[in-house]
Amino acid sequence: MSLLPSEGDLRRTGATIAATQAACGAVPWDVAGDTGGKVDPWDHVEAAMGLVSTGFVDEAAAAYDWLASVQREDGSWPIEWWLNDAGTPEVRDDGLDTNLTGYVAVGVWHHWRTRGEIAAVRRWWPTVVAALDAVVARQLPSGAIAWAVGVGGAADVGLLAGSACLHLALRCGAAIGDAVGDPRPGWREAADRIALAVAAGPDDPAVFDPKPRYSMEWYYPVLGGALRGAAAHARLDSRWADFVVPGLGIRCVDDHPWVTGAETCELALSLTALGRREEAARLVADVQHLRDEDGSYWTGYVFPDDARWPVERSTWTSAAVVLATRALQR
Repeated sequence: MSLLPSEGDLRRTGATIAATQAACGAVPWDVAGDTGGKVDPWDHVEAAMGLVSTGFVDEAAAAYDWLASVQREDGSWPIEWWLNDAGTPEVRDDGLDTNLTGYVAVGVWHHWRTRGEIAAVRRWWPTVVAALDAVVARQLPSGAIAWAVGVGGAADVGLLAGSACLHLALRCGAAIGDAVGDPRPGWREAADRIALAVAAGPDDPAVFDPKPRYSMEWYYPVLGGALRGAAAHARLDSRWADFVVPGLGIRCVDDHPWVTGAETCELALSLTALGRREEAARLVADVQHLRDEDGSYWTGYVFPDDARWPVERSTWTSAAVVLATRALQR
């Protein structure tokens, strides 16, 4: 594991995320590039996890406080904001994505496990409750979670990666409820139903809208904990050759020569959860070619062209590297 980022490396990476944070607490996508002003609730939470993991505790708290302040009455958030010239986020897409809504529970649980500050968790608990209640309200008879809600109503299927991630969010939320003395057994039941749907029919188009070209669809059932044991190992082994590019990372999609840092580190987290630590460490080491001299990370690399693409150093990619490294450090 000597090729993993050092403690100083991680601190510098966290500093680049903190430097990108707006005064209101929102964390945009990009350190410097084409998507510099974009903010979405999922990647904002990922960035907050990267902040607290590198010692930027006040900045992480500010990120959750801001998210709580802009939560809608139904418990959700817009899909996307964009920072205006004054640094204030303005809604660009006011749709509802259930995975973007539920992920706050993962972040708050991570903050609690990292810091042990129950007062902060209690402050954000109403935000988590509203978000996960909004998610559970969109659970389908199949057990999947409808992935989006628009003017025509809710989707009639889930996304495999999104539902698997919500499995994790619901279990984290239930664990937070136990910690603050407000148990939520219904969330665990909803998570159990997702796990059953993932185990029984991950490729059933009546349950999950198929997206097999995306690596996230491959490993997220493991990353989100919906699959464990032999089934989880078999799933990762089944498409390893389709996505893993030795020495560079993993492809975002199976039909393009493009490796991405966040997906690579998420796969490393999945492997770590299964005890496959050597493979995980190798993947995190492999994506260090995406590290910029300031400690931030480029989103991806098109290897036939020897080109960084897109032209962005994304805060959430940096956070994913931090989280995967921390997991390997136990």
